Amino acid sequence: MSISAYKRTIRESESPRQIEARVFARITGALQQHSEAWAASPEKSARIAVLSDGLREAVAQNQRLWSQLRDDLASSRNALPEALRANLLSISLWVDRTSTTVLGGGPGLPALIDVNKNILAGLAAARPAPTGMAQDGAQSYSQAL
Repeated sequence: MSISAYKRTIRESESPRQIEARVFARITGALQQHSEAWAASPEKSARIAVLSDGLREAVAQNQRLWSQLRDDLASSRNALPEALRANLLSISLWVDRTSTTVLGGGPGLPALIDVNKNILAGLAAARPAPTGMAQDGAQSYSQAL
């Protein structure tokens, strides 16, 4: 089976919640791979080297994921409760600002990882996904593979 056929099979057999959890896990893992080197490099110049070693791409992927989430949360077809949507939208804006800070060599990488882990834990909870969740959002997340 080709890679593209495998990815298509996964997209067609997973729920939106499962897709989101898988993408969050992959991106969070990529961020974590660089967290030790980041923590050991308090100087901006040393952090720029860590960014060049792959962290920049991981942070950019995380920003894209949260941007796609923001678009899905703003959709009228999103069935999440309004208060939860508002909270997640607020978090997505914080992620965007903090990511920009990290990309400039500033603090915030551990906090980005913690937020993603908390979201991942919520997605992994044994609750069923909302039945009205916008399928478009799930497709855009799966394309973030």
